Amino acid sequence: MRILTGIQSSGTLHIGNYFGAIKQMVDLQQDNDLFIFIANYHALTSLKDANALKQNTLDAAITYLSLGIDPNKTTMWVQSDVKEVLELYWVLSAYTPMGLLERAHSYKDKVAKGIAANHALFSYPVLMAADILLYDAQIVPVGKDQIQHVEITRDIAVKFNNEHGEIFTLPEFKVEENIQTVPGTDGAKMSKSYGNTIDLFTTKKQLKKQTGKIVTESVALEEPKEYENCNVYNLCKLFLTEDELLDLQQRYKRGGEGHGHFKLYLHEKIWDYFAQAREKREYYLAHEDEVMQILEEGAQKARKIAQEKIKIIRDAVGIYR
Repeated sequence: MRILTGIQSSGTLHIGNYFGAIKQMVDLQQDNDLFIFIANYHALTSLKDANALKQNTLDAAITYLSLGIDPNKTTMWVQSDVKEVLELYWVLSAYTPMGLLERAHSYKDKVAKGIAANHALFSYPVLMAADILLYDAQIVPVGKDQIQHVEITRDIAVKFNNEHGEIFTLPEFKVEENIQTVPGTDGAKMSKSYGNTIDLFTTKKQLKKQTGKIVTESVALEEPKEYENCNVYNLCKLFLTEDELLDLQQRYKRGGEGHGHFKLYLHEKIWDYFAQAREKREYYLAHEDEVMQILEEGAQKARKIAQEKIKIIRDAVGIYR
């Protein structure tokens, strides 16, 4: 089964990226043909600092490797190292109805949040379709908010196939049922765009500062606390066993502790959970040449597949060479 996913290099990765995507990838690479690309073209919709984009691209690769992605089992590359994706993006644009893009929830949500509207942001789903269709991906793991983009990919592929034959594989989305959307410090979906993240790799002091910003209700120290809709509790669920969760629930119900105590508890759980990954990250930071070699080898494999596919597409639409 060929599985494909991408992650933007538009900023420091956070625990939402890990539980929403990377953890699934680490598990899926064992028995599947896993493709992971670092989506630096997509990142241009929100990041205009050239030096930051370059650094974030490398940092994303280091993070994937540190968190358990095995280059011997997974093909990993940088999106811009396979230029065929932009050619396919343009070809697919000619088969994408405007109404399809105008109905995209993600675009509307981002504009509503204050992100500047531009063509790249509007046509984001078409480039995502090119990412998926170029490699004949069968499964695309996504968060709940990205399901529509996979559906748009299928719509575009069906329209193309209806005119030119069965050229594109129709992908299926895969959503982790237990963790679809990771809440941010404000309770909304954790996102770099919204400034509500808890970083994967940071200092212990900075991590404490980020967890301390989690929005909670104002309840007297001695009073019992509501845990079901508490942002701290909902983040703790990501790191705790069933028994630990039950114990935490009892602490909420008893009273005598404030939300500040629960934030400190979450802080320690996050710090301990990623201890081994921090060690691996230090190694890769000291051996960036190894990381670049891994990305180049991945790009070579991805490029070979893309070049073969784009030949078929060019012939279908009449691009003569």
